[in-house]
Amino acid sequence: MKLDGSCHCGAVAFSVETHTPQPYMRCYCSICRKTAGGGGYAINIMGEAAALKVRGAKNVSVYRARIKETGAARKTLSPARRNFCAKCGSALWVFDPRWREWIYPFASAIDTPLPKPAEHVELMLDYAAPWCEIPKGKGHTHFREYPKESIADWHRRRGVEVA
Repeated sequence: MKLDGSCHCGAVAFSVETHTPQPYMRCYCSICRKTAGGGGYAINIMGEAAALKVRGAKNVSVYRARIKETGAARKTLSPARRNFCAKCGSALWVFDPRWREWIYPFASAIDTPLPKPAEHVELMLDYAAPWCEIPKGKGHTHFREYPKESIADWHRRRGVEVA
């Protein structure tokens, strides 16, 4: 499935192919919360990095968060690269060289109609802001940090992976 996305001001537009288009995973970590400007979380989906096409690439800037690993004396740069529009600040996608074959577009940047997932994963809850209202009950699975199941596995197990 081809996804088209863009920033708010129109300086950047992109397209990417995906087999996993359901925006089901809500991340509440401080990095996602502060850089994506969502409701206390950000939603990433997964696309094929080789298929990424960008118009207005000169307007794309990259942010690498400073993180402190458990037991480390100081913060280091995250390998993940958060791509955003340098003109309007819209969060566009994340690329992490540890998984070079994928990019993770923010669902908020996607213009293509996305399927509505029947359930949601609320993750990184140990880092959620105290004011966040985290949905509970049927259709919401909670994780203190990252689940072991990958985005591709989640789609595959539910039979919602697309060609």
